Amino acid sequence: MLLEAQEVSKSFRGRRGSADVVAVDAASMSVAPGRFVAVVGESGSGKSTLARMLLGLIPVTGGTVLLDGEDIASMRGERLAHFRRSVQAVLQDPAGSLNPRKRVRQAIAEVVRLHRIASGPAAVREKVVEALELVGLSPGEQFLDRFPGELSGGQRQRVLIARAIVVGPRIIVADEAVSALDASVKAGVLRTMRDLTERLGVGYVFITHDLPVVKKVADEVIVMKSGRIVESGPKTAIFSEPRQEYTRTLLAAAPVLEPAR
Repeated sequence: MLLEAQEVSKSFRGRRGSADVVAVDAASMSVAPGRFVAVVGESGSGKSTLARMLLGLIPVTGGTVLLDGEDIASMRGERLAHFRRSVQAVLQDPAGSLNPRKRVRQAIAEVVRLHRIASGPAAVREKVVEALELVGLSPGEQFLDRFPGELSGGQRQRVLIARAIVVGPRIIVADEAVSALDASVKAGVLRTMRDLTERLGVGYVFITHDLPVVKKVADEVIVMKSGRIVESGPKTAIFSEPRQEYTRTLLAAAPVLEPAR
């Protein structure tokens, strides 16, 4: 399976007759299961807009988003349902992505039923518990009846990941998925995400501005500036021998912990 963007662009109408705002300009990239692709850049670089086009949440102005060679904009019926199961999203704000009035079991079970992953209360419950334990919320039964407000930030983010993987996706688009977490919790969630790549073969498009995180988890890195991809390649090449001045500036600005004296 391959999710790819071919020369995709996105423009938004300007206010009060002003010129259109180009958020993404002719960007091309691809991700396959088992690959961890990070998209980095400063705020306003277009990386979140690119993520939403890959998910089919907003239409492209130009270019094409393809899943296995098929334009997702033309998908209908079962083909569209297949795309939705295969490509899932994990967004930045777990508190805003989870209904505060729904227990964890409800938040995940409704996705199971929607995609017809299991039927019957016992089978649905089993799927929910399995997903929770895959993301490190174990034993899963202890979390079923909790509301989002009863969970820590890291636990809420793990519930979001569980809700994504319960349908068996091949690719997850994660937009600033760990940016709101403190360092120790962030490290644990990242380990979980990487573990899902190794155990289930899940691929990621990982949107972030956090270069130290990218250095730990990514296989490939895509650098965006002002809506355009200015550099891409294997992580080792980007960090050791960046070709573009903008990439070198980003790397130089990344925080580095000094070793204890």
